[in-house]
Amino acid sequence: MEKLSPLKALWAALFITALSPLFGKMAADMSPVMLILAANFISIFYFAPELTKNKQWSRLFEKGIRFKLSMIGLFGTALPFMFLLISLKYTTPANSAILNQTEVIYSLILTYIFLKERPTAKQLLGTLMIIAGAAAILLGEKFTPRWKGDLIVIFTVWMFQVSHIFAKKLPQELSSDFIAGGRAVFAFLWCIPLAFASKIFGFGLHIGFSFKAFAIILFMGFLTYGLKNSCWYRAIRNMDISKATAVILSYPVFTYAFSIMCGMDKLHIYQFCGLVLALAGAYTVTEVIKSAEKKI
Repeated sequence: MEKLSPLKALWAALFITALSPLFGKMAADMSPVMLILAANFISIFYFAPELTKNKQWSRLFEKGIRFKLSMIGLFGTALPFMFLLISLKYTTPANSAILNQTEVIYSLILTYIFLKERPTAKQLLGTLMIIAGAAAILLGEKFTPRWKGDLIVIFTVWMFQVSHIFAKKLPQELSSDFIAGGRAVFAFLWCIPLAFASKIFGFGLHIGFSFKAFAIILFMGFLTYGLKNSCWYRAIRNMDISKATAVILSYPVFTYAFSIMCGMDKLHIYQFCGLVLALAGAYTVTEVIKSAEKKI
């Protein structure tokens, strides 16, 4: 991934992310924590050749690195994806994708406090467009059965920003593959106690053995937790997190289209308006990134 420009890597991550809610919806009958555990086990094999070639396995557990990677695994994968998969039992892939855009609010706040990133006026305008798109969905779904899943999404996505901040704090010489590989290893380790906790609190750990289950685990393992995460770290290690977040959160326009094509959702005017606003906002922030890259 180091050969890709940060912006190209960002858009590659966006397209893979757009497919994730659809696969998550298809996994509604599977245990979220067991699905994440299995997918991260697969993703470890994705990064194993690179970690082995560079003799970096031991470095994953070095002082000053292991804690940050552990927090990235917990708040970047194990906890948020568990809750997002639960949310898909109630809401649609399109709603989940669009409401993920509320992460941009947490991004602006947390990166301002911890990374001293200062958003431009144009970036704030794009962010406001994205927020307006999410608001359109919430108003349209208020007090419906989907609303429960919608609220789970909104109160979960802040975790991703915490993990991104820890990623920015890692030594600059570490590659995007190393960080993504470390995230997979520690996410897998975190899922083990989470599985035991799920069992104690009466949640099933069923995952099933079928072609569908196998396909979902492979998609999440190799593409979502493998290729996509590597592209994502390539992007955010070379640009402001708040800008990258605003762009990738335009992925609902593609998720929505795929969701309708697969019969998982129907065309609603409030969702369509939300998507238009979100895409316009992401385009605005992309222009900010391009302008910044030209000055480097």
